Parts: sequence; C-alpha cells; structure tokens
Amino acid sequence: MLLSSSFFKLNRTPLLLTVSCLLFYFSFAYNLTRTEYTKLIMLYVALFFLFYKLVKLLKHNLSLLTWIAFGFRAVFILAIPNLSQDFYRFIWDGYMILTGFNPYLYTADHQMSLGIITGLHNQIELYEGMGALNSSHFTNYPPINQLCFVIANLFPGTSILSSVIGLRLIIIAADFGTLYFGKKLLEKLNIPAHNIFWYILNPFIIIELTGNLHFEGVMIFFLIWSLYLLYSGKWQWAAVVLALSISVKLIPLIFLPLFFQYFMKRNVISNEQNNEKPPIDKQIALSLPPRNNTLNGIKKLIGFYTIVLITTVLLFAPFYSSEFVNNYAKTVGLWFQNFEFNASIYYLAREIGYLFRGYNEIAIIGKVTPIIVVLFVFIITFFRKNKTTVELITAMVLVLSFYYFTATTVHPWYVATLLILSVFTKYKFPLVWSFVIILSYLAYINLNSADKSENLWIIGLEYVIVYGVLFWEIFTKKHYSSISSKRWIL
Repeated sequence: MLLSSSFFKLNRTPLLLTVSCLLFYFSFAYNLTRTEYTKLIMLYVALFFLFYKLVKLLKHNLSLLTWIAFGFRAVFILAIPNLSQDFYRFIWDGYMILTGFNPYLYTADHQMSLGIITGLHNQIELYEGMGALNSSHFTNYPPINQLCFVIANLFPGTSILSSVIGLRLIIIAADFGTLYFGKKLLEKLNIPAHNIFWYILNPFIIIELTGNLHFEGVMIFFLIWSLYLLYSGKWQWAAVVLALSISVKLIPLIFLPLFFQYFMKRNVISNEQNNEKPPIDKQIALSLPPRNNTLNGIKKLIGFYTIVLITTVLLFAPFYSSEFVNNYAKTVGLWFQNFEFNASIYYLAREIGYLFRGYNEIAIIGKVTPIIVVLFVFIITFFRKNKTTVELITAMVLVLSFYYFTATTVHPWYVATLLILSVFTKYKFPLVWSFVIILSYLAYINLNSADKSENLWIIGLEYVIVYGVLFWEIFTKKHYSSISSKRWIL
C-alpha cells in the first residue's frame, strides 16, 4: 500500500498526462469522423503536446513509458479505422488467398462480377468499403504483407471487426519488436535509449499504424531488426530480414545502394562495434583499408545483395506468372504517373506545366522524377561517408526525404519510416513532420463543395514548416554546432 502510494506521489504529473491521453485516444478512436476537421486537429495537437511532455518527464523510466505505449494502443483494439479505408482491401486480399485466388491477378471489380464467392465473408461490405479507386486496381501489397492479411482473417470470428482485431494485433506486435531492437541498437550506438519513444509513443504512429492499420509498422520492424543484425556482424541474417522488410513494403529497396561503403570499410565497423576510438597513430591507416579487407568487403557486399535478391524472389515466387509481373508493374506505376496527394516539389512542377503547356504534365514529370531520385541515391552512395551505422542510417534519412519531396503522392503514414530512422540521427525534422502531417487530412476540406481539389495553402503551410526545420538543421544548426565544437576544443 505504501509502495503504491509513493509511486502515485512520485508520478502524479505523468499519470495525469497519461489519463488525459487515454481519454483523448478513446475519443479519437470511437467518436470522430474524418470530416470533423476542427475536432481532429484539436485532439491531435493535444495528444502531441502530452506525448512530448511524457517523454521528457519519463525519459529515465523506460519501463513505465513502455507500459503507457501499450495502454494507448490497447484503446484502439475494438475500433474500426476512421481515417482510412485501406483495411477493407487488406481483408479482401486475405480472403482471396484463403479461397484459392491469386490476389495479384484479379481486381476486386472482377471478383464482384463473378457473384458471391464462397468463403469470402462480408463480400459486399468489403467491396463497398474499399471504394471505387481501390477496387478497380490490382493489389500492390507484397507477399509478407499478404501473409499478414491471411493471418488476420484466421482470427476467431467472421466479422469485419474480427479481422480488424487480427490486423491490429500484428501491427502492435511489430511495434514492440521495433521497440526491442531499436532500444538495443541505440544502446550499442551510445545514443540515449529513450529516443525510441519519439517513435513508439508518438500519436502519429499510434493513430496511423495501430489506429488506421497501415503496415509500415511491420516493414519498419524488419528494417530495424536488419540494421541491428548488421551492426552485430550477422550480415547474412541481416540480408534475409531486410528482404522480409522489402516483402512488406517496397520502400527499403531504395536503401540497397547505400550499403556499398558500409561493407567496403569493415575495419571502421569493427572499431564501431567495440565502441572504441582507435589511437591517433592508427586513424590514418584505418582510413585506408588494407587490400585484403577491401576484397573481403566486396565478397560480403555481393553476398549481402545476393541473399536479399534470392530471399525476395523466393517470397514472390508462389504468386509468379507473366500476368502477375505485368499487373504489379502497372499498379506500382500508378504512384508515379497517375496518383497525386500531399506532394511538394511535384506540385510546383505541375503548376509550371499548367503555366507553359496549359495541362497537367504528370505523365512526363512522373517519368523524370524517378531518374532524379536514382541519381541522388548514387551521389549519396559514392560521395558521402556511409561507413558507420549512424552514417548509414543518416544517408537513409536523406535519400528517403529526397524521394518523398519529389514524389507525386505522400500519404501521412509514409513519414513513419523517416521518423524511426531519425531517432538514430541528429535530424529532428521528421519528428516535426509527424506533427504537421495532420494538415494533409485538411487537404480535402473542399470535399463537399463544387471544388474538390486539395487546398494547396494548407499543403504549402505543411511543407514550409518541414523545409524550414530541415534547412535550419542542415545550415544554421550545423554552423553553430561547429563553432561550439571549436570552442570546446580550444
């Protein structure tokens, strides 16, 4: 009794903040519709403020922060997502496999034309729920993601809610896997372990992943696990796990070139693992790896890429056919040349196209931007230091940021990958973006009026803040940091 009393006395403020968050999350999960814009913003701002205070107050009590993170997610267990309808397609794809269909070969529209399918529970509700845009296209979710959909549909019950609970439990489990490996990696890198809670406890992550059931959380779990294995010297297993990440969401493919320097400079990694700085007289020698180390690095790099490739191909193999390749490529291409949402640089290029050509140039811009992104990736790969784990992850942040800044479509949950990577770096702009990304839900504030286009003023405000923080971190903050370092040395 005395222990309980002292605990509440010592943690009175954090507990009050936690209870407030629980109430706000409950309102968000069960008493909010997407078009209640004012309520949406007020709840999100309040939750973000409380989250920031909780991490600051309890950064030395990680076990309590872990329990709080679990409690916040538990609030959503019985909730149907209210900010996204993608989960209807997830459940649909899972049932496709369970009923013997290859989900990559048939659109939902085609399946509905066949009539009611035995074993496809709630077929009409799922079809209507996913919307016309989703139902008219082939699925683009990779095989491990499809496996998650199947497992969720095996959860006891045949209702939509039972499948939602199954999906949510998988995502929550992945989040705590990310917590486990992320915390261990932070500790090995001598970075404060509480940094992981800027991701785990972030209301953006809780709402978009646990709440809205986006599987970036599962992809992120495999990615962080892979980075931990890589740091630990288990590069073969790191390659296998990275392939699992790619087989949830394709986005980690963009990171593959960045491993070049990491493997070519294994002597640097060896010292990094020992958490030791080499003596001054050895630092110059270490900067030029011996020939044997270079050859060994090449062998490991080729082995790493080979394992990733073979594992990924094997995971896709059960669904393979020439029709599958055509359908999948066509669907992925939509994100470059057809879909538009919450973009930044692309919208500027589009306006220039309207000004000089009089029509939307997405077909041309969508072909050019991937080339520019690939060039940027290779510049970061070969002309920037990516020798240590922190440098490698920082390069990932820069590459993924550039990709999103030039993309035609940036859904809110895409920022989750940037956010988790940033906790291992000095960059804070992804944390700021996770706050202002809620503005993207206001983009269609004109939805019920004659003008149904996005509100570009709101999108502009979002990106002015994000770019402002990014430029401050790159230029101003870096300048002051270098001055401070010189003074400290003197």
